[in-house]
Amino acid sequence: MSTIDSLYQHFLNYPTICTDTRSITKDCLFFALKGENFDANSFAAQALNLGAAYVIIDNSEYAVDQRSILVPDVLTALQQLAKHHREQLNIPVIGLTGSNGKTTTKELINAVLAEKYKTFATKGNLNNHIGVPLSLLSLTKETEIAVIEMGANHQKEIEFLCELAQPTHGLITNIGMAHLDGFGGFEGVKKGKSELFQYLKKQDGLAFINQDNPYLMEMQMAKGLTKIVYYGTEPNNTITGKLLKTDPFLELAWTDQEEIHDLHTQLTGAYNFENILAAICIGHFFGLGADQINLGLSGYQPKNNRSQLSKTDKNTVICDFYNANPSSMIAALANIESLSAAKKVVIIGDMFELGNESAAQHQLIISTAEKTAVHTLIFIGKHFYEEKEGHRGHFFQNPAAAAAFLQKESITDSLILLKGSRGMALEQLLPIL
Repeated sequence: MSTIDSLYQHFLNYPTICTDTRSITKDCLFFALKGENFDANSFAAQALNLGAAYVIIDNSEYAVDQRSILVPDVLTALQQLAKHHREQLNIPVIGLTGSNGKTTTKELINAVLAEKYKTFATKGNLNNHIGVPLSLLSLTKETEIAVIEMGANHQKEIEFLCELAQPTHGLITNIGMAHLDGFGGFEGVKKGKSELFQYLKKQDGLAFINQDNPYLMEMQMAKGLTKIVYYGTEPNNTITGKLLKTDPFLELAWTDQEEIHDLHTQLTGAYNFENILAAICIGHFFGLGADQINLGLSGYQPKNNRSQLSKTDKNTVICDFYNANPSSMIAALANIESLSAAKKVVIIGDMFELGNESAAQHQLIISTAEKTAVHTLIFIGKHFYEEKEGHRGHFFQNPAAAAAFLQKESITDSLILLKGSRGMALEQLLPIL
């Protein structure tokens, strides 16, 4: 059996990690992870044939030759290797979690810090028990600051990811109605996310906190944090901001208690205001000037279907179908209501992982949407469909049924909100819109 020390020597010689034979690169280390429906041990020989330098396996039956490294458990080996690698790097690591806005905030922080430092930020949504180790193993000796996103849907997950990433600094974007099923309700969400604060307190780390958010203030007080940098809209913050314009893109003024700076962004959605302030606050803390901060933020264009404004041949679509929960749904509905357009259409899909709260939360979103000043409401998914009695709007059990309706009832010259949980795959409707 290989030890982490010997595995780390292989990693230093072959620092590219692969977990999928479809993305094998020459001289990578292939980790044969298991899933619910597959065992990558069986692909070990194929990975070597495709150019992997070594394969890390936990089933000796699949050993090919000396290039097969046997460990007790491949996932544990990956995690321990990532932790060991992190411990060799004496750099600031910003741990980032929250119910909404994690990925956008991570990208904004990276856009700012990259104006001065060689930064690394979590790619895509590699923010879980596999993604965080892969992110950590992407850090090199050239990396000066890392931004590591941490997702969670149950208690103790953030605590575990903190033990791997060992953040020196941390940020919780907000606390919302997300993953209620796994966390055991809203109080469980607060408890789970506050594990980041708990880790920072234990390690004498520093937190960036939105002083406008009562949940975050309550959580930091409960954990007894002492090293805090505040941002928000009140004048007693290190960074104070004021939202000036939201239509179609956000414009704001911010101050570092000395000068006022104007910022024009390419982001839509008033809910992104606090994400922008977080990035300003972190940039300021790490010594960037106002011009550098504004340059990084003004040049950032959203992607990955998060608050992304897309022009089609017929309409303007707010593509926000990467994920959804009640908090982000309500924010998205408020945003489209605030925007100027002759015709507005809301197309929203089911929200997942709400447990016993699912029916009530879907009813809440229907009621909120009905009060929103838009021309057309379209609800998609079995959860919304089950709550359709007595409500206005068009209800469809799945995206295919909605697509048939949209092809027949062509929508043109409209501003459209397209939002739902990732599993709804609402991107399939975009070509019709």
